[in-house]
Amino acid sequence: TTKPTIVINVKPHAIKTLDYPPPSSKPYYSTPVKQDAMYNITQELLQFELIRPSYSPYAAPALLVAKHDGTWRMVVDYKKLNNITIKDNHPLPNMEQTIQVLGNGYQLFSKFDMKSGFWQIPIEEEDRHKTAFITPEGLYEWNVLAQGLKNSPPSFQRVMADILSPCRQFALVYIDDIVVYSRSFEEHLQHVHQVLSILSQHNFQLNPSKCSIFRQQIDYLSHTISEQGVKPNNEKIQAIIKLREPSTLAEANKFLGAISWYRKFIPRFASIAAPIHTITNLTKANRNKFSWREPQKEAFLQLKQLLITSPLFLDYPDENHPVILTTDASKVGVGGTLQQHINGEIKNLYYHSQITSSSQRRYDPIELEALAIWKCFQRMRPYLLGRSIIIYTDHCPLCNMMTSSVKNRRVDRISVLLQEYNIDKIIHIKGQNNCLADYLSRHPIQPNEEIFGEDYGISMLFQGEPPAKVTVPVNHTQFIGAVITRSKTKQIQQQQDTIDTTNTFIKNESSSSTQATDKQQNELSSHLISSNKFDITKIKEEQLKDSFIQNKIKEIMLDPTKHPYVFKDGVLYKLMSTNATNTTKTKLIYLPSSMINSLLQSYHNDPLSGHFGIRRTYFKIKNKFWWPYMKRSISQHIQSCLLCQQHNINRSKRPGRLQPISTPEGPFQMIGIDYCGPFKQTPSGNQYVLCMTDYFTRWVTAIALPNCSAQTTAQAIFTEYICRYGVPLSILSDQGTHFRNQLMDSMATLIGYHHIFSTVYHPQTNGMVERFNAT
Repeated sequence: TTKPTIVINVKPHAIKTLDYPPPSSKPYYSTPVKQDAMYNITQELLQFELIRPSYSPYAAPALLVAKHDGTWRMVVDYKKLNNITIKDNHPLPNMEQTIQVLGNGYQLFSKFDMKSGFWQIPIEEEDRHKTAFITPEGLYEWNVLAQGLKNSPPSFQRVMADILSPCRQFALVYIDDIVVYSRSFEEHLQHVHQVLSILSQHNFQLNPSKCSIFRQQIDYLSHTISEQGVKPNNEKIQAIIKLREPSTLAEANKFLGAISWYRKFIPRFASIAAPIHTITNLTKANRNKFSWREPQKEAFLQLKQLLITSPLFLDYPDENHPVILTTDASKVGVGGTLQQHINGEIKNLYYHSQITSSSQRRYDPIELEALAIWKCFQRMRPYLLGRSIIIYTDHCPLCNMMTSSVKNRRVDRISVLLQEYNIDKIIHIKGQNNCLADYLSRHPIQPNEEIFGEDYGISMLFQGEPPAKVTVPVNHTQFIGAVITRSKTKQIQQQQDTIDTTNTFIKNESSSSTQATDKQQNELSSHLISSNKFDITKIKEEQLKDSFIQNKIKEIMLDPTKHPYVFKDGVLYKLMSTNATNTTKTKLIYLPSSMINSLLQSYHNDPLSGHFGIRRTYFKIKNKFWWPYMKRSISQHIQSCLLCQQHNINRSKRPGRLQPISTPEGPFQMIGIDYCGPFKQTPSGNQYVLCMTDYFTRWVTAIALPNCSAQTTAQAIFTEYICRYGVPLSILSDQGTHFRNQLMDSMATLIGYHHIFSTVYHPQTNGMVERFNAT
């Protein structure tokens, strides 16, 4: 890693605070692996002289966040310091004016990006102690501008505007992005040379991979700029552009409900939407008739077009008013709208929505709502940096996330990453008033990006060790939802038990979507089921001992393309589709045979695991681990579980022609009998209970007996039932020797009832009695 430069001959960043005692906190709890990674990062920062040991009374806790590429990002929770920091009101450039300047027919453009821009700006010597952060290893303070400080963006903008003031006629600066524009090649060459010379004089360092020079068209601040003019990026309004046409009556109603909120801004809204209303205003009897034809399609497209056409949508933010971000989340996706309220009018700036991943759908509601806020900040960053922000959310517990901990690790990490923004307040809004954001979250169009899966702003330099334990996110419904409905049972039964796929397509095994999921799971160590048994170190050790796995690794090393496996960071993974409808392959840990039993114990026998059946246990494991004949192992383990054999009885009927027992015409015409026991002997010497159930009234007669011999059985039936209720037409029993013997046959012939025996090894024949005995 190259040592970052610190600029010279610029005004250092100052931190002006109110007259309050210095805020301090204890270091956050960290695992040994994270402690090592934190130590490595701080040592590298010390080596580069970006930080130094501190003796300050200030102490903000530092924490690590996993990035999509397997590295760690160190962030500092500056909530308390930011609360007492005086706001820097240095303005950011007016976005509308900036875009208008660039759209004046310039032929060539060059765009430059600062490498780790904030780290190139020094901090005033007398203020450095205020940036002190605490780790398990010690206390340090920053020599350079740190991410998360309240006034970092305006301070950086001030420095850039000051040094490039001689170039203001042909260069624009928006925080760490510089655009140079010219009308000819010779002129542009001179302009670029002048800008680079100034940056070099002040010792600024650029990021070559993000620089574009001598281009006829560039993307800047969500706009595409060329000689022909300026047009908004589709990205800005793609949440509306890619809305799918409704395919059901419910979806059509939801679309009208969401868009009706803007009817006062759309001329002739009622007449345009009338064709859609004609198919939604149906009587209850006809609501199954959904007819989406050409008039409805035209109305749908016209309403979408009006939503994305200026002046309704393509407004620029007004520097004198706060921006309002309204967000919402669902299990399907997250979405948000960015607006400003000016003189009673609503100006719309940006819409965003994207789908959630399978792991994100298991988030708690508060985590999903916080994720919606974070994703909108990532996408709308140029519109939000340096401006006063008001957030509307329909999840009340998030209202204090920026001032205090909500006792949720994911939400707290998001609040730390939002510290560099000027969030004035977070306001609760009723769900019924959050129409459009709610609609976008339930109809997402963006490809997924995992949380913390992309860098923004500052390009981090340090690559710590990858997470050293594979943790498993817990679906809380597995613990809370002990009762499963019939509809859910049918849904699960309809899923295919596909374990592998013939499609060899693997979606960029190093891409952010796959790796982010893996790293995100590593953040859930507090929710593990027996996580200490399955950390990555233990898995590595056991894989080394497994001869079959070692042979498989050798085969992969010879030709990786021939096998559906990947060997990474010393661990063997299986590549396979976890969903029959999705051919994208996921990395699953290849579990060594020595660890299978302990894993099944955790996922089935653990007090919180619920002793689920084969199918549900398989679905709990299949998205995280894999081993050969996995379903057979699960089946054998559950069939050997004593508690399951006693209580998890399968009462469903097997496929085939039903032969039900006819219902008797009156009481005491047909009875079912069966023994229950043996039990602990009573003082009277009884150990068994003979249960006799009338198939018409369900009346049960239970008789305690010392044994279950044929003689005792015949005597009990005669004295306790026949003498009391009369002779039944038939008696149903299993084929136990206490029922099927010469004495019972003689009694049936003598008294005159018909004795029916159930099918061999099929106690369900006498299910009414068996069910009573089970309870």
